Amino acid sequence: MSKVKHAGKDPFGLKNIKSKKWYSYLGSIFAGFVNAVGVSLFLVPSTILDSGLSGTSIFLGQVTGWSVSIFIVLLNVPFFLFALKQSGAVFILSSLITILSYSFFNFIFSDLALVGSMSIAEWMFNSLEADVFLCAVFGGLISGIGSGLAIRFGGAMDGVEVMAVNFAKRLNLTVGQFVMVYNVVLYVIACIVTGGIKIGLYSIITYAVGLLAVDFVVEGLDKGKAVTIVTDKGDAVAKAISQQMNRSVTILNAKGYYSNSDRNMLYVVVNRFEIGTITKIVKNVDSVAFLTVTDVADVIAQNDVKFKLRRKKNLNKTTATVIRNPVKVNEKSEAESNVLLKANRDEGKPDDVANAENTCEACPENTVTPEE
Repeated sequence: MSKVKHAGKDPFGLKNIKSKKWYSYLGSIFAGFVNAVGVSLFLVPSTILDSGLSGTSIFLGQVTGWSVSIFIVLLNVPFFLFALKQSGAVFILSSLITILSYSFFNFIFSDLALVGSMSIAEWMFNSLEADVFLCAVFGGLISGIGSGLAIRFGGAMDGVEVMAVNFAKRLNLTVGQFVMVYNVVLYVIACIVTGGIKIGLYSIITYAVGLLAVDFVVEGLDKGKAVTIVTDKGDAVAKAISQQMNRSVTILNAKGYYSNSDRNMLYVVVNRFEIGTITKIVKNVDSVAFLTVTDVADVIAQNDVKFKLRRKKNLNKTTATVIRNPVKVNEKSEAESNVLLKANRDEGKPDDVANAENTCEACPENTVTPEE
């Protein structure tokens, strides 16, 4: 969860709430419902713990005998309200809607007798013949899908990440490390209190399956791959990629340290299924080209529009952005250029990665098309 700055008379970003589409809030409600299905129908009846504050709620429900729904609200809501100024009203509102939906449907499934004298959760557990392993796998899968949907619709399912953002640095930990340590401590305490190690081991299975499900929902099959190509034939390689893959390419001037010769470094973002294609194209043009492939968490185009990694169709003209001399582009001052170059180095990739846009507004004189 990243920090959001809100300047002026609206420190909480309340005005941004109106800009969010109404169906996104319906999506947050649906995400809470899906998460409740996984937790209430699979994890709670089998005494398996979810991760984060959701898992803490299940554990406290087991110890106290109170409804898990109560603890879901009591534990999560304060952390999100605490992060209101930091994260913005839109994110907090989406998260609160998700959590309240999760708590409500958990109450419906776990605490109301809807199937004879049993709740839906008890009926489901009996239908699975009390198979704890199946509950661990499918509980983690379904709850992970719910958490991924919550992220997709602009919120979060669990306040443990909010806790991590605020306390991880004080403990010299990353957010991921903080969450992992939190879950390990939770599972160890649960094993000690219950007097058995099985609950901890099954909970780890649930946690692992849930992480995979979240990644799949958030990133999907079109997970981005950033391809960096070092070649002596930059223009020819860029032209081939543009024509055969309909992908925009950014070209930077580079210099080999050992050979002391000038070369081109190309940067292009593709999906995971196109790695083989782009490798073949590059090698056909330059058999000695050097390629590296790295994961891309997200791709944002101009105006913060999310760029889809699927191939463009009916593309009449694709351009390859070429930065011949970043210091002289648009006659920027030396200080401004140094800031730009430093930002590029810090990010590990060109600042003008315009795979979503086919032109470079900053350097029109350095933009070439495949026809040139």
